[in-house]
Amino acid sequence: MVRKLAVLAAVLTSVLAAGTPAVAAPAPAPGAPGAGDPYYPLDGNGGYDVKHYDLAVRYAPATDALTGAVTIRARATQALSAFNLDLDGLTIRSVTVDGRPARWSREGTELTVTPRRPLHRNNTFVTKIAYDGVPKVIADPDLGDGGAFPTSDGVMILGEPDVAQSWFPSNDHPSDKASYSIALTVPAGLEAVSNGSPAGHTTRRGWTTWRWEQPEPMASYLAMASIGEFALTSYQRNGIRFVDAIDPEMPAEQRAIAAKSFAREPEILRFLSGYFGPYPFRAAGGAVDAEGDWGYALETQGRPIYTPGDFADQEGGDSVVVHELAHQWYGDSVTVARWSDIWLNEGFASYAEWLWREHEGFETAQQNFERRYATPADSALWKSKVADPGAPNLFVGAVYNRGAMTLHALRLTVGDQKFFRILRSWAQTNRNGNVTTAEFVARAERISGRDLDALFTAWLYTPSKPAHP
Repeated sequence: MVRKLAVLAAVLTSVLAAGTPAVAAPAPAPGAPGAGDPYYPLDGNGGYDVKHYDLAVRYAPATDALTGAVTIRARATQALSAFNLDLDGLTIRSVTVDGRPARWSREGTELTVTPRRPLHRNNTFVTKIAYDGVPKVIADPDLGDGGAFPTSDGVMILGEPDVAQSWFPSNDHPSDKASYSIALTVPAGLEAVSNGSPAGHTTRRGWTTWRWEQPEPMASYLAMASIGEFALTSYQRNGIRFVDAIDPEMPAEQRAIAAKSFAREPEILRFLSGYFGPYPFRAAGGAVDAEGDWGYALETQGRPIYTPGDFADQEGGDSVVVHELAHQWYGDSVTVARWSDIWLNEGFASYAEWLWREHEGFETAQQNFERRYATPADSALWKSKVADPGAPNLFVGAVYNRGAMTLHALRLTVGDQKFFRILRSWAQTNRNGNVTTAEFVARAERISGRDLDALFTAWLYTPSKPAHP
């Protein structure tokens, strides 16, 4: 009987197998030429996930000539016959994939790479690109424009929402974060500052190579290069490596204010950690150039870039450092998946300033809220959809101010205990990840145990003055 059952089972298995057609694996296809962000359709690319950039750049300030080589380690998320990278200007000299020369073509800022053999889904592949040229210069120094800002002794490379493509081939969208190794080679006598922790510098034949390691995942727009003559301060505190770079050519008063604000960085991080949880990175600091008149500070990961105008007075200098360091949690570690959710960066960093100002004895967060709420109903403050402002309005004041007011309205609605649980949980649960407004609303409702749809609809999506909470 046992033998008969075994034979019957074998027959059934054979019949079932014969009746179940094999599912063919998808044929290799090109990756998408964009990351799917409706604000910037061609920023970023599809079909792969970058794990690490190894970037080596040589920069000559006398001519602004850049010579670069980038090694990109990535995982294919589909079977790829070709894939795209973002590159604005510059000249490609060679491209290899897994050690073999690859065909490539360019159209606008899209660099299309066709490997000799298709790439299998889930496989890791390595792309190496040699390139050179003069990086795109910031034409209109303001948020929304990224590239190189040449100075008399070097260059600052920064920008938002995209900038990486102006100095190296990349998947230039915040949804694809990666770790970085960055080597900047500059004429001897200059300093070259980048993200993360210093990994030493060496000088040979009149050129010095400065090496930096950023092991935690970083969005591409946060990669920075600050080259010139700087006074560097480096020290370790509570497991964090602080590196500050201040241009000695800054006016003496501004230079002194910047030095005092930078010296408060460990104190500021302790203060913010009390609300947001442990600092998410191994490095911190800042950089400011005497010729930095691009008009904004930027939260470049682990080492924000400032302008001399940020340090006109001590109160303002401290506040802007608080804002950019708060971004290390909200914006850098917890990064938007799409640019329409920029308030999750700017509203949170602005609210951190409110908390700091109360801590410093200037005005309470409640007073700050009431002062702004008194703004007339026909003001531009109330005319934006904060959680979807549109690409041209990505950096309007309402994203910052009404974004912070949204958080305070949430605080008044759910109470301090649950509100600060929400902020801390948001930062810690999503560490090194990408997020959306819908996910934040869901977390706030889960922790508070309340339906908050009406609150967020009024404050984030309705272009009119909400009722006082």
